[in-house]
Amino acid sequence: MKNLNLPTGNSIPTFGLGTWRMGEHSDRFQRETDVIRDALDMGVRLIDTAEMYGEGGAEQVIGEAIRGRRDGLFLVSKFYPHNASRNGVVDACERSLRRMDCDWIDLYLLHWPGSIPLSQTFEALHQLQDQGKIRNFGVSNFNLSDLQEIPAAAGSQLGCNQVFYNLVHREVEWEISDWCHERGIPIMAYSPLDQGGSLL
Repeated sequence: MKNLNLPTGNSIPTFGLGTWRMGEHSDRFQRETDVIRDALDMGVRLIDTAEMYGEGGAEQVIGEAIRGRRDGLFLVSKFYPHNASRNGVVDACERSLRRMDCDWIDLYLLHWPGSIPLSQTFEALHQLQDQGKIRNFGVSNFNLSDLQEIPAAAGSQLGCNQVFYNLVHREVEWEISDWCHERGIPIMAYSPLDQGGSLL
């Protein structure tokens, strides 16, 4: 599995498994757990989730699936914009860690832009990083104007901007990709196969 380096120097797999729509129905818990375990058995090392997915249910599925297998995995999770205050980010992270039954998150993202000042958000993310509860942090669904509002101190360590990007939806190429490339900020694509839609 190919890796790339984040601005912090940490390595991230370039291919992973998303868990959107997991954790929404208890009768699917075992089947979803098995899907993740099968992916791990086939060499997948990155799992992407969010507190929004199943309102924490997807993280619980992950926690069960990776039990005893945390080492060597790269976990990505995201927090709601309404949890982006100093205390809100810390509390959201603690809840995610409990649901996944792990000690750290490898990449922790603000799920989309909100109304809370980003200075508060990144202060909390630096705090969590210093405490070893997250290894890297970044953002998701940020357009160019959103990216330009990120405090400079945070931007130098920004792990990625996770965006909707595939062969059909290529808006990222208009402005965002050049801006991020010039600053050494990786772009992480979600739904690269368009969720099995028009690409398949």
